[in-house]
Amino acid sequence: MTRFLAYTAPATGHVLPLVPGLLELQRRGHEVHVRTLPALVEPLRAAGLSVSLVAPEVMEVEITDFRAGSDTERLRSGQVDLVQRGHHDGPDLADAIAATDPDVLLVDAIAYGAQTVAEASPLPSAMLLPSVLPWPGRGIPPYGLGLKPGLGPLTRVRDAVLWKVVERMFGKAMLPGLNELRREAGLAPYRSPLEQYTSHDAVIVLTGEPLEYLRSDLPGHIHLVGAQPWDLPSDRPAWLDEPGDPWVLVTCSTDYQGDEDLARLAVEALRDQPVRVLLTLADAFDGAGLASGGNVRVERFVPHGHVLPECVAVVCHGGFGIVSKAMAAGVPSVVVPFGRDQPEIARRVTEAGAGVSLRPKQLTPERLRAAVAEARALTPSARQAAEVLRAHSGADRFAEAALSVTSSEVSGCRT
Repeated sequence: MTRFLAYTAPATGHVLPLVPGLLELQRRGHEVHVRTLPALVEPLRAAGLSVSLVAPEVMEVEITDFRAGSDTERLRSGQVDLVQRGHHDGPDLADAIAATDPDVLLVDAIAYGAQTVAEASPLPSAMLLPSVLPWPGRGIPPYGLGLKPGLGPLTRVRDAVLWKVVERMFGKAMLPGLNELRREAGLAPYRSPLEQYTSHDAVIVLTGEPLEYLRSDLPGHIHLVGAQPWDLPSDRPAWLDEPGDPWVLVTCSTDYQGDEDLARLAVEALRDQPVRVLLTLADAFDGAGLASGGNVRVERFVPHGHVLPECVAVVCHGGFGIVSKAMAAGVPSVVVPFGRDQPEIARRVTEAGAGVSLRPKQLTPERLRAAVAEARALTPSARQAAEVLRAHSGADRFAEAALSVTSSEVSGCRT
């Protein structure tokens, strides 16, 4: 029996995809303890996991990148906030280690302080990444730019040059703060942000083909375990079974990102269309100024597992959680990426034939209406993408990757 401690960032979209794999570890006879945000403590306990709260100081640090006026400023401000949170989540992980006496640490990729404490610890550790992988490779376009992949000579030159540009760009934003945390932990500074992915015994990436590109040269300690959709348990809303036009789900980020304009434009775009529009606004619910009426239903949140089987399309910001759930359900998406990893995720959706994308600055009701129609026409290829994604996913894959951290095969993975 192995005792696992899973330390999560206080972001719902980073926690829920872990649940199937953590439950699979328990099913195999291992112990699992999760440190997570307050809203998820009781649901995870109800699912059968041992759970404790992250420290209040971790929750108090707001991620404010949605206020930035440019992509560069968005990247910089987001990193400043994550590092500030890291000054609290590092000590919090240390406290959790003392309280639970684990054998293996599983730590969220954006819990920077906790990542540092895990690396400094003598315990074996794995990074948990619930998104696409920012790692170069043959035929892999530079991360974050949303570029089309290819293997031709001009594309290879483009990728070689732009990977260096992207590495410098992310390094400028990330390394000052990351290295501050590393110095406090007595660790050598990073020279590249890519070193994050060689600092642990394993990296568990909760995605797979076709959301992840086919990779021929991936290091052995990086595990692509596929999408792991999991919803908070809830009763199915009765209104989903009322007769009427098909549903289009329009959803904002579960962790506020200033994307309520997408919902407002979707109402205008689809008001007179032969569909019913479900808006799930999460933290944007109170400030969006939207109410149910006509063919529009407004909710703070509805578990997507209930909704997606009834949908003909999804309109979203490109968060990995909703994109992977929609793709796994075979529902085509219109992705409007606002920042973070979302431009890259939008490209993966279009490359998979599972949807279309629009830039936020190009967003108008007319263009969004046309994009929904275009996405709906892709339903056959979206269903094919779902078959591929499901074939490369599963809680067993997560469990095997987590258990690999305890094997002798991982020795020497840390640099």
